[in-house]
Amino acid sequence: MALRLSTGLRNMLLGTASFKDIMQNGVIRIFPGVQPATADYGEGATPLLEITVSSGTFTPGTPTNGLNFTAPASGACAKAAGEVWSGAATSSGTAGWFRFYANDRTTGADTGHARFDGSVSTSGAQLNMSSTAITAGATTTIDSFVVTMPAS
Repeated sequence: MALRLSTGLRNMLLGTASFKDIMQNGVIRIFPGVQPATADYGEGATPLLEITVSSGTFTPGTPTNGLNFTAPASGACAKAAGEVWSGAATSSGTAGWFRFYANDRTTGADTGHARFDGSVSTSGAQLNMSSTAITAGATTTIDSFVVTMPAS
């Protein structure tokens, strides 16, 4: 299954901006339940946790603790070297999917902002975790994250 890009992200990628630049200083939220049909749809659930740099506080519109990617190589952007992507869970549940938001972290139904969704599992998903069981107060760390863009 492929990542689900928002209409806003697709439109921005058709312009001159790069994926790395569009998603600079973004944030990941991990949700329980079933992934929405598109990244334009509202989340439909409260996030279990938010992933930032070193579990730091994230404020939309500011670069502090936002996640970054390396420069693209062979059509792929990886988690920036040296950044620890982690977050403390605010509630307990089973991770089902994630949404990566651009720095503005626009939530709810929206077609104009950059974000993308993917599935979460222990294998075979866009985000593979050692366990999908999330416990309130426990820290989850993402060691590896790579986004590969199709050639066309």
